[in-house]
Amino acid sequence: MPRDEWPLRNGRPCVQVVPTLAQGGHPLQRTLLADTGAGSQLSAFELILDEDDCLLCGGNPDQPITLGGAYVGSFPSYVVLVQLPALGFARNLRVVCVPTPPAGFDGIACFGFLNRFQYGNFGNSAAFGLES
Repeated sequence: MPRDEWPLRNGRPCVQVVPTLAQGGHPLQRTLLADTGAGSQLSAFELILDEDDCLLCGGNPDQPITLGGAYVGSFPSYVVLVQLPALGFARNLRVVCVPTPPAGFDGIACFGFLNRFQYGNFGNSAAFGLES
């Protein structure tokens, strides 16, 4: 099974995803906090990204999403092509856009996204990984 691992960032688990830019389809690597407490398996979104990144990616605008955890209120959402090249993953995902991502990160990989994979430290306490 393909696996990708990333070193912890400030002691916190992270994943690197590649949303695709609208102009020319160039990849844009982003490091997201891996947060199984963000959203649920049934949430209507899978990632939370910085609003500027959402606009750069030029995804298809979707319905606003109301959040009530670390971010409270109604936020725009987009459908964006997101890739994890090492895992052969490329899918259009619903992404919520917030004005300020968590400090040290470009956004959040929520439970609905992480739950698509096997995830954990796979025996390496200094890393976090996804396996398809």
